[in-house]
Amino acid sequence: MGRKRLVIEMGMGVDQHGQEPTVAAARAVRNAIAHNALPGVWEVAGLNDPNEMIVEVQVAVPYPEQVRTDEVLAVLPFGRKTITVESGGMVVQGRAIPSLNDKNDEMLIAIAAVTVLVEND
Repeated sequence: MGRKRLVIEMGMGVDQHGQEPTVAAARAVRNAIAHNALPGVWEVAGLNDPNEMIVEVQVAVPYPEQVRTDEVLAVLPFGRKTITVESGGMVVQGRAIPSLNDKNDEMLIAIAAVTVLVEND
């Protein structure tokens, strides 16, 4: 059984304070799906339940080994979800603010691509 791609959405997320790559990655995924409606999942692809769709997430972020993938995938409301995290994004020098629990001056920027697929009969 093959798969057909229906949608690919891209997003960007930033953690300005806290230096948490998981936060930046989750924000990038949220940004990618923020303005979507997928009526084609039902009307064109013929799915009966949104959890039948396949959702593949690819995120590029600094310090990918620190990303808690379950927290990033929790941003997605439906689907059979998978994630690939790779090194990328950007580190930008900001300003550490002790009251915000900053560890250093880094701001982390992540990019994400979210692909929605359906099984092909």
